[in-house]
Amino acid sequence: MRIFKFILLSAFLSCSLSSIAQEKEIELDPITVTATLSPLTISKSGRNIIVIKGEQINKLPVNSIDELIRFLPGIEVQSRGPMGVQSNITIRGGTFQQVLIILDGIRLNDPLTGHFNSYFPISPSEIDRIEIMKGASSAIYGTEAVGGVVHIISKTFAAKAGKDGFKINSQITAGEFGLFNTQVGGFIHKKKTTASVGFISNNATGQQLRGTKGFFNLSTFSTSVKQELGKNMSISYRFGYDDRNFSAQNFYTQFTSDTATESVLSNWHHVKLEYKKEKQRLTLDIGNKNTRDHYLFRKGLNPNVNNSNMIQALGIYDYTLNSKANLITGAQFIQRKIISNDRGNHQVNTAGVFVLLNQNINDLLQLNPALRIDWNERGGWEFVPQLNASFKFEQFQFRGNVGRTTRTADFTELFNNYQRSNVPSGSRVGNIDLRAESSISYEVGADYFITSNLKVSTSWYERFHRKSIDWILTSYANMPRKENLVSGGTYYLAENISKVNVSGVELDIAYQKTFSQNHFLSASAGFFWMRSFSSDSAISLYVSNHAKELFNFSANYRFKQLGIGLNGLYKSRNPQSGNPVLIPLSIDYFLLNLRADVYFFNDKLAAYIQADNLLDKKYTDIFGPVMPGRWLMGGLKVTLQ
Repeated sequence: MRIFKFILLSAFLSCSLSSIAQEKEIELDPITVTATLSPLTISKSGRNIIVIKGEQINKLPVNSIDELIRFLPGIEVQSRGPMGVQSNITIRGGTFQQVLIILDGIRLNDPLTGHFNSYFPISPSEIDRIEIMKGASSAIYGTEAVGGVVHIISKTFAAKAGKDGFKINSQITAGEFGLFNTQVGGFIHKKKTTASVGFISNNATGQQLRGTKGFFNLSTFSTSVKQELGKNMSISYRFGYDDRNFSAQNFYTQFTSDTATESVLSNWHHVKLEYKKEKQRLTLDIGNKNTRDHYLFRKGLNPNVNNSNMIQALGIYDYTLNSKANLITGAQFIQRKIISNDRGNHQVNTAGVFVLLNQNINDLLQLNPALRIDWNERGGWEFVPQLNASFKFEQFQFRGNVGRTTRTADFTELFNNYQRSNVPSGSRVGNIDLRAESSISYEVGADYFITSNLKVSTSWYERFHRKSIDWILTSYANMPRKENLVSGGTYYLAENISKVNVSGVELDIAYQKTFSQNHFLSASAGFFWMRSFSSDSAISLYVSNHAKELFNFSANYRFKQLGIGLNGLYKSRNPQSGNPVLIPLSIDYFLLNLRADVYFFNDKLAAYIQADNLLDKKYTDIFGPVMPGRWLMGGLKVTLQ
């Protein structure tokens, strides 16, 4: 452990003193649309927001979008497998269902389970940038925006009038354990039309597990087009197809007989209409997501087959009151459905309206109050207020916010194992009587722009949950329904915990420097200290599973024809308590990934080698599945523009 701490300290000092740099076009105070639904610099949003370009996925030692997010400052990603197999994204101690995932302004969170939220129906080549907003955001976005929001913004939907041009890129990777990955993408802008297309596929026979191998075949295809309709109006359309087939051993159980496989197939449709004229902007988004989940616990048994659907509509009206204020109002409708041989057939409708004011008081003080009213046909009405504030003093930008958040249960938490017969002891069982979660969050922080290249951000936050939902170890005698359970068994029952309090401190550092066209440094580093307290002494699965301390970093250095990508993390959390499990959770671990690129022909061609988990650390990131050890790979990439 001492050597890990030494490496950790060295990496921190290196990043603090000489890095977090990004390419020339990336600024330390960029425009964000996530915080207020209207373009605003991050410093005026009153929020701690991280922005990273999508193109970083081909410069850093990562193979999927969730792996890119894993090494961003202060973000915890709990993975069940590599390269996009399955990951839980957590922010500020929120469980994976308490983080909202958005693509081009509308939600991706799956109605079946939050475990599918990292299945992004977009290829990396189509991504313009990713904005991650830490902290409460339910006043604008509604349910699940508790710990934070991950907003993926595509090149097509973000496109503005500009020079005609195109870009084509491709990448091929091969490595140990039957690894074969491909990426290809294209983008074109001509006059009033913008279009893009992309494909990514990660495949491997996988490393050896207990009686099986950790194989995966993961493919995503996406395409989009934006057409300007005159001077003031545009229409955009996106289609995404995501197909994942993988080993799921001990993803959801602790049984030694578990040799599970799972396939998740989803498709995504999104239409956006936008009208802009003088002081007004009106947008209408309509989206549809279909997901088919096929889970087989063991050969010879009947699989669980779940088909879910989500239809949503979102309308936003943005009116500029004067040079210092604009008012944003909106309305949202979401219909969620499921047809399942395990959970039954159900439908839930929700709706919400919200209003937000962006007010600049005196060029130094910015206030952003918001109020949302939500209706859920299972839970009734919710009133969700929030206030963000930002104040500039010399090189400091002080910020703070307070707000209420809510989250309603997904179909797995409500109905898991309701339709099966003879549910074995140790299984997870849904609870139809779950109530919606709620919390109050506070945050204060400051951003210090030391130079034009160096920015340091720090935040303190607290969140007070009521009726937080988690899986609680429960005896047969205390189960609310016993129709298909084994007498004398114990189960993980979805229940509301009366109180859960989370508090923490985080530090992010950012520095950018471009020395010349082919000489720059790009990196990021963050640290947080966090603690949580639950009023319920019963054993639960996810509420206390977050890291106590997390340090993660990412760096990309380019000098002439050589590029070096580096990322890593150190995580420490509470030891596992209660019933022993098949594969204990790793209390702490350190990971390091490395990539080296050599460029030819004015960057049109590059060859690279990469090592994931360079130190060959054996660890588990979440209950059950074992993560891969060292994995060596290499490949080629081509870029034409």
